[in-house]
Amino acid sequence: MAAQDWTTCIAFTLAAEGGLVDDPRDPGGLTNFGISQAAYPNVDIRALTPAKASAIYARDYWSPVQGDALPAGVDLMVFDMGVNAGVATSAQILQRCVGVEADGAIGPMTLLAVKGAHAASLITSLSAAQLAYYQGLSGWTTFGQGWSARVSERTAHANALALGTAPPPPPKPTWFGQIEGWAARFL
Repeated sequence: MAAQDWTTCIAFTLAAEGGLVDDPRDPGGLTNFGISQAAYPNVDIRALTPAKASAIYARDYWSPVQGDALPAGVDLMVFDMGVNAGVATSAQILQRCVGVEADGAIGPMTLLAVKGAHAASLITSLSAAQLAYYQGLSGWTTFGQGWSARVSERTAHANALALGTAPPPPPKPTWFGQIEGWAARFL
């Protein structure tokens, strides 16, 4: 695993996901660092540490999206979207953006197409496609503000990584925008 890319990407995702959350509107149920009880019923979610969450992410998300083989910035766009929407969904979005069969598995043909793409343009295409994906979900009314913020932050970080510049400060957890929006209605 490309240590620097992995370290940067996992830091972004852990910051964006935040800590322990149990939002009754979230079908994932109890979640810690973005790892949900629904997806990992045999994991003690309350006792999950960043190191254990990172190990799950490396095995079940980074490796399947071929994070080591993706260009800087594109790796973050695909990995973090995979965490949020599932690896196959993120892979299909990438595949549609590079014009290959969207089978949900990143293999040699997808990697060749990615290699032939301009990273900054691909990041822009991924950003638009990821936002469109979220907008099509039934939970958009409830979680749209947070999802939109996540895409914006992910894109800003990805562009900085692609350019080799320092990324912006770590994002607030995705659910934070929901809390801010909720509080503003009552204050």
